[in-house]
Amino acid sequence: MADTKREIERKYESDDSGLPDLTGVGAVANVLDKGLVVLDATYYDTADERLAAASLTLRRRTGGSDAGWHLKFPVAPGIRDEIRAPLSDTVPDEIAALVRARVRGAELIPVVRLRSARDVSHLVDAAGALLAEVSIDTVDAERLNRDGGTAQWTEIEVELADDGDPALLDLVEKRLRKAGVRPSKSPSKLARALRGTGGPRPRRADRAEPVTAGDHVLAYVREQRDTILTCDPAVRRDLPDSVHKMRVATRRTRSAFRAFGAVLDRAVTDPIAAELKWLAGELGLDRDQEVLAERLTSALDALPPDLVAGPVRHRLTSWASARHGRTRGHLLAVLDSARYLALLDTLDALLAEPPLRQKAAGKPDKTLAAAVHKDLAKVSRLVTRALDLPSGADRDLALHDARKKAKRTRYAAEAATPALGGRARALAKSMKSLTSLLGDHQDSVMARHTLRELSAVAHAAGESAFTYGLLYGREEQRATADEAELPELWREIASGIPG
Repeated sequence: MADTKREIERKYESDDSGLPDLTGVGAVANVLDKGLVVLDATYYDTADERLAAASLTLRRRTGGSDAGWHLKFPVAPGIRDEIRAPLSDTVPDEIAALVRARVRGAELIPVVRLRSARDVSHLVDAAGALLAEVSIDTVDAERLNRDGGTAQWTEIEVELADDGDPALLDLVEKRLRKAGVRPSKSPSKLARALRGTGGPRPRRADRAEPVTAGDHVLAYVREQRDTILTCDPAVRRDLPDSVHKMRVATRRTRSAFRAFGAVLDRAVTDPIAAELKWLAGELGLDRDQEVLAERLTSALDALPPDLVAGPVRHRLTSWASARHGRTRGHLLAVLDSARYLALLDTLDALLAEPPLRQKAAGKPDKTLAAAVHKDLAKVSRLVTRALDLPSGADRDLALHDARKKAKRTRYAAEAATPALGGRARALAKSMKSLTSLLGDHQDSVMARHTLRELSAVAHAAGESAFTYGLLYGREEQRATADEAELPELWREIASGIPG
């Protein structure tokens, strides 16, 4: 079974001078020599090194206290999450799943072997508690694919202890720099090995600075594609907000396809958008459940204890847990499906050979602005229509339609912001305010639907339905307040829109 460790470390170039004395750096009271460890690691990747291109490292390592399979994800500079699984001859299934969106149908093969002699020291405080581990690694790298090649170097690695204070790393670095030690130019041993043994195969560079309307739209679509790929393993690991981020990326991509039909041929993008809508729907099964559970739990927490009649909290918790378990298993199956992986292939193909229309070659300001204003006009019509309806199911549905269109307009404005600047940024901000209000209204609609269901189940079990009715009434009041706030908010938004 795989487990996860947050790794916070820094790497430095090293020569024969060794380590300076680190005693007295911050809370370091003593430096303990822990001896020499010999490590032997084989790194795996696809033939075209997709994992390395995404700053991911997958290795099988023997020696040391953590022999096994290690998969590392970048979190921030100097910070990575390391997923560990027991030693085996082949890549463990739980590790393979986490890179499936990158690897897809390709084979994982050995690409680099690193043999390291690691001289380890522990930095401890006055009580003997571990603060950080410092090692001097003498590394021999061997390229296992392509034309082979070798490289050798020595580096210093400083890794913070679990729950350690990152400020200690700054103090250690200050001492190392004073002694002439400089940070490594490579973020990892693998990156240095790939560079030192011939480097990764050149890839077609993404356009650095978008110029045309097509450049801007494709840059936005590429960003969303990359977000989907980054979120995939996070969703599989059930990390907070990962489903939401992945779902938003699918929506942003669909919005770009729809809004900028003058740039990308919709005969090509519409079928892709349909698949993205399918994926968003599958992701929504879990995300919508999560939002509802948080909303209802918070509402219950806000009630005085004497207004909670019966096992309401237990029933709510059981409902949320059971639903999450069912939707989670289904979602993992979706991420392993041929349909999902084919969608990723299709997005890659579109970015490699985009179906550009004539206006894609033009200046972005006119083309993108026209598309955004067209979407905005549709939002205006939908909001006006909803406000003309009486409160009830028809208005709820109309407000939901307005919310969906406002989201698409917001995403279109975001895509246009690098080209249009402040105008698009202001519109995106306005649409965010509108969707926030309409989103709260829609959440209230769904919360009341769920409360009716839970109340019916509780009543059938002979439990009091009083608290469910109370929560329902409060949700109804909240929705009414949202509807009352909408006209003024829309007037403010409309008055700020350039003619």
